[in-house]
Amino acid sequence: MASSSSAVVFSVQGLSKVYRSGEVEVVALHDVSLEVRRSEFIVLLGASGSGKSTLLNILGGLDVPTSGEVRFGAQRLTGASEAELTRYRREHVGFVFQFYNLIPSLTVRENVQLVTDIASNPMDIDEAIDRVGLTPRRDHFPAQLSGGEQQRVAIARAIVKRPDVLLCDEPTGALDVHTGKLVLEAIAGINRELGTTALVITHNAAIAAMADRVIVLGDGRIQRVDSNAHKALPADLVW
Repeated sequence: MASSSSAVVFSVQGLSKVYRSGEVEVVALHDVSLEVRRSEFIVLLGASGSGKSTLLNILGGLDVPTSGEVRFGAQRLTGASEAELTRYRREHVGFVFQFYNLIPSLTVRENVQLVTDIASNPMDIDEAIDRVGLTPRRDHFPAQLSGGEQQRVAIARAIVKRPDVLLCDEPTGALDVHTGKLVLEAIAGINRELGTTALVITHNAAIAAMADRVIVLGDGRIQRVDSNAHKALPADLVW
């Protein structure tokens, strides 16, 4: 588990997000405050509509809050320009979503290689592929891969630029139990071996056993934060 003395990666104070459609207002987040420290593995747990994806998108610079402040280290994300947020995402954040968004006409290696063109200090492409256990499949096209393999390509693509943080929104949501564990194993290994801060959204309470901390959201608020003294490995999880 990350030490309490570790550097703060994210500092969030009084974060709120309201979506408006005509006269209708939907409060997605309300007065959320938290800190995330370097090398932590955090699981965001909660039902649909609890605010998990909105929080992750704001941390990743994909959305902006209605009020409150978000900092990435010393950088203030709140009020940053679109160009500044684009640079922040490019240099510091790796995203993994439920759907893989691979380019069908490109091989595994070519899909991963795309990201290295915009990275300042990318990892070796074959190393990134090896870290997710897909070296034998690197010349295959997405249609020749299983869902879990495609998701692991998406993880390799996210980590090849050496991001400081890995933000994962329901990465096992479309997968069966066995395949989901392989994907989680890849994410946990990257967190453990590279020290990459990881935040993973899930509906699945079993995944919480992997985390340093579990942040439970409901109705746009943090309901509680649980700490794990001893993290479980994906293979040990009972879903």
